[in-house]
Amino acid sequence: MAETDLRMDRRSGLLDKYLSGRSIDYKQIIGLFIPLLVDQVFIVGLNLVNTAMISSAGVDAVSAVNMVDSLNIFLLSIFVAVATGGTVVVAQYKGSKNPEMVSKSTAGAASTVSLLALLVGLILIIFHNPLLNLLFGTAEPEVMRLARTYTIGSGISYMGLAFVEAVCGALRGIGRTRASLALSLVMNLTYVGLNLLFINGLDLGVFGMTLSVNISRYLAAACAVYYLLKIDAELRLHIRDFFEVGFGMLKRIFKIGMPFAAEQMFFNGGKILTQVFIVSMGTHAIATNAISGALAGVMQIPANALSLTLITVVGQCMGRRDVKDAKKLTRSFVMLGSFAYVLMGLIIMPLFHPLIGLFNPPSDIVDDIFLIVLINTIAQIPLWSISFMIPSALRAAGDAKFTSMVSMLSMWLFRVVLGYVLGIVFDLGILGVWLAMDCEWAIRGAVFVWRFMGRKWYRHKLI
Repeated sequence: MAETDLRMDRRSGLLDKYLSGRSIDYKQIIGLFIPLLVDQVFIVGLNLVNTAMISSAGVDAVSAVNMVDSLNIFLLSIFVAVATGGTVVVAQYKGSKNPEMVSKSTAGAASTVSLLALLVGLILIIFHNPLLNLLFGTAEPEVMRLARTYTIGSGISYMGLAFVEAVCGALRGIGRTRASLALSLVMNLTYVGLNLLFINGLDLGVFGMTLSVNISRYLAAACAVYYLLKIDAELRLHIRDFFEVGFGMLKRIFKIGMPFAAEQMFFNGGKILTQVFIVSMGTHAIATNAISGALAGVMQIPANALSLTLITVVGQCMGRRDVKDAKKLTRSFVMLGSFAYVLMGLIIMPLFHPLIGLFNPPSDIVDDIFLIVLINTIAQIPLWSISFMIPSALRAAGDAKFTSMVSMLSMWLFRVVLGYVLGIVFDLGILGVWLAMDCEWAIRGAVFVWRFMGRKWYRHKLI
């Protein structure tokens, strides 16, 4: 009994040393992290299940969904980035103990992001045909037909997803990660349940997936509205608050959100160009990339949750102007992120063949998928945290322009160009594209470490 108590005291001492600050302790951080971890498990796990379900409709369906999702990620990143701006603003107001501005910034983020998503969705629907022909015109006719269906359905769903993302981001900013988790679960569990019905039950294929994505996202948006107006008494929001967003609030949200949106557009634009390389390699190459990406997403679950937690933690620290805590906790989170990749690699790699069986891949691409996943797993241990977690901290402190510029340049100068050279010129195929991505992580991660070691990142004044 005494030994058990001693071990518990040691663990508590370590947690207190590395994950507690002057105004936040490790128990509060764990309270923020656990719901986000569960959220990421469901998001990635359910996406894995969805990919496996659409695989039952054939390689053409998997390829169509993967192609369009690269475009979806590019467009969705615009308003998700602006939602992140809302998260930072809300977190800093929470840290400065200003409840009135917390409420106003929550409503402002939800309204701004929703209108932006409506505009983006309309543009996608109107111009989907020329856009798909421009980007993926070399794909097979059946793949293109399915891609058109999925593109229109995705565009219709954008506004529902945007509202949910903005509300969840604001709730994370003030530490209500359980409410954010509940909304995410409503959306993702409904999505999977409807996919089971429409894809596996009614055999509607890609069209069934478009029905599922729209119903689930707008149901979650309705739940978010109900939560804000009827359940959360502390925020005290009313319908009119969503229509009374001042210019000053918009300026604060866009100060963080727009550089991040530009970064995401260039970053995911590079991914689309890379996808164009992959499409030219054939349908099996597209499927290899899709399945490898799904497994890589599983590896990233704990680290993604840590990165989202860090935005709230650093945002609140900077709202209190507590730079020492922001630095200390960022270092701890980076180390935890690398440890998380070691742990996930030890869990996932021995289960590779059972997991790959979910996708029913052609036998001739299984070895390629294994090699890509193995190399990427090893590379992520030292590189992912410095490449993605440190910029989350910098952005939460208001250093959005620098992080965005570095991300844009590294993507286009290294991942896109090197991906073309390795994948096409040197004929390494999909493996070359993924090796280029790992190299890009190393370069931009080194730049972000250098920035974090300096002083400029924490001298911004957002509120």
